Amino acid sequence: MDFTGKVALVTGAGNGIGRASALGFARRGAKLVAVDRDTAGGEATVGIARQHGAEAIFVAADVTRSADVAAYVKAALDAFGAIDCFHNNAGIEGAVAPTAEYDEAMFDAVMGVNVKGVFLGLRHVLPVMLAQKRGAVVNTASVAGLVGTPGMPAYVASKHAVLGLTKVAGGEVARAGVRVNAVCPGPIDTRMIHSLEQMMNPSDPTAAGERYQASVPLGRYGTAEEVANVVLFLCSDLAGNVTGAHYVVDGGRTATPGAATTAMAR
Repeated sequence: MDFTGKVALVTGAGNGIGRASALGFARRGAKLVAVDRDTAGGEATVGIARQHGAEAIFVAADVTRSADVAAYVKAALDAFGAIDCFHNNAGIEGAVAPTAEYDEAMFDAVMGVNVKGVFLGLRHVLPVMLAQKRGAVVNTASVAGLVGTPGMPAYVASKHAVLGLTKVAGGEVARAGVRVNAVCPGPIDTRMIHSLEQMMNPSDPTAAGERYQASVPLGRYGTAEEVANVVLFLCSDLAGNVTGAHYVVDGGRTATPGAATTAMAR
């Protein structure tokens, strides 16, 4: 997976999976455009990429704003002249609460980042790739896009929507040499999962984490780098015949729900 001479654009690049994929591209020769609303995190990612010898820039953006998305696309083209790989990754978890009690403003916020943000990324990046007649997009969905998770109606709905967008866009642009896929992480050892642990059991988040990891057949959280490796594969020529698809990276959790339920009960 050599990305020498390629330009990789990653949203949500300031931490977690986004940072891991951004650095994965950079270490493999890509020129990097790191996007995040967290300026400190995004700049840190760019600093690490440059330490690995990569050309890299940071663009601060709110992915729910069309003008900001257009601006990060323009910044990428102004700096490097193309966008070959797009990890459409920015997302938030929202709150944990039953559907009957879920806050409307929180629902709107989650859908804004996780659905509208992904749509706007596609809306502004795909025309560039269509004009180039090449490109690969990976949207970050989740296993929550495949199954329900009680207490997370907004997040689950948003990630189901990401898979829908992936299928539609993948079919629309395939003949033009552009591929669109999604990655579906399970529980990954990032800020997000630890935030969820805290919300699920404020008095003992460690216990919540232990129970959550016990529900994974591999018996542990995945790492951001393990997800990033799949993103890099999907953006590489090795995945030249893959589009409109989703790849699950969850330690077997959705493949063996019975085992997961048994582990959770222990």
